[in-house]
Amino acid sequence: MAPLTLGAKIKELRLSKHLTLQQVADQASCTAAYLSQVENDKTSPSIASLKRIAEVLGARIVDLFSEEEGEDPVVMHPEQWLGVSLPRWKADIKQMVRTVKHRQMQPFHTVIQPGGGTREDYSHHGEEFGLVLEGELTLTVGSDTYLVPAGSSFYYSSTQPHAWTNEGQAPCRVVWVVAPPSW
Repeated sequence: MAPLTLGAKIKELRLSKHLTLQQVADQASCTAAYLSQVENDKTSPSIASLKRIAEVLGARIVDLFSEEEGEDPVVMHPEQWLGVSLPRWKADIKQMVRTVKHRQMQPFHTVIQPGGGTREDYSHHGEEFGLVLEGELTLTVGSDTYLVPAGSSFYYSSTQPHAWTNEGQAPCRVVWVVAPPSW
């Protein structure tokens, strides 16, 4: 059996909670038509929209991508990382552990293509730390914007509205850690 798409997982979770499209849409600050397009994989939501939908459904974004639970191995090779990105983000985001259940942090390996990123502010409980390995990241936290070049790190409270983009000409590669797991 083929794995469920992101939209199918959202619909399955919504139906399991006996919620209508309109109920979820109202709580997620979107329209029922938009949510229907997401559920039918006709549109790719922003991180902010996906976060709101997941929260209404009592889930984290990563829960909508994961297929399996179980113990994480001590060592995970890149081919074992869990992909958690959508095309509109122009970013290849991979969670570097299988599950975040009962964990204190959530590590990601992210490669952001030129022009990619969130573009839209979002916020959540916790803190974030990152190390830019290649390229340059444009990071907005609150009303401040920072250019983070390769070799530099960043750290901020995730409760502040934040967004990230790659305004450069080359891919930007970042190791990102969210604590506690909330993404």
